[in-house]
Amino acid sequence: MNHSKVKAFHHDRAFTLVELLIVIVLVAMLSAIAVPASERVIHSARASHCLGNLRNIGASLQLYLSDHSNVLPELAMGREDKNEDKPVIDTVLKGYTDNSAVFHCKADNKGFYEKTGTSYLWNSLINGQNVAALNFMGFIKDGSRIPLISDKESFHKFRDVQVNILYVDGHAAKDIQFVTDEK
Repeated sequence: MNHSKVKAFHHDRAFTLVELLIVIVLVAMLSAIAVPASERVIHSARASHCLGNLRNIGASLQLYLSDHSNVLPELAMGREDKNEDKPVIDTVLKGYTDNSAVFHCKADNKGFYEKTGTSYLWNSLINGQNVAALNFMGFIKDGSRIPLISDKESFHKFRDVQVNILYVDGHAAKDIQFVTDEK
């Protein structure tokens, strides 16, 4: 038997530099795709949670209205600091909700909730009006088109309309439905 013809095959199982660079490039490309997609999902979930908060605030307002002959409260639009003694949505409606966290939009990245007590603004142009006889700016009387409460800022950056709105009739939407009755 000729031992010189028998060759021992010995392979190293380590990655070559080229293979390692290809893996790094593939991981970087997948990350570039996955990170923005996951960011959109997170922001979408926060926007949905915020919309749910507005619906809960609307339910609290309905309880308030039943106790006050369907007359909307007279509230300030907001306040600079939650220690200010002003009638605002989070103080007036607090007794009508089980959880004060409904006044906190998870997308509030400016800290409005922590500083002022709420992430939302009240439309003071309809203060003290009876919901059965609304008059908004002299030409809109339909509660489904009169904004009542909205986000304080454009918190929801991945949508066309970046603000959630609660309308007087109690529905909350991410779409602006502010149009006149005139044709």
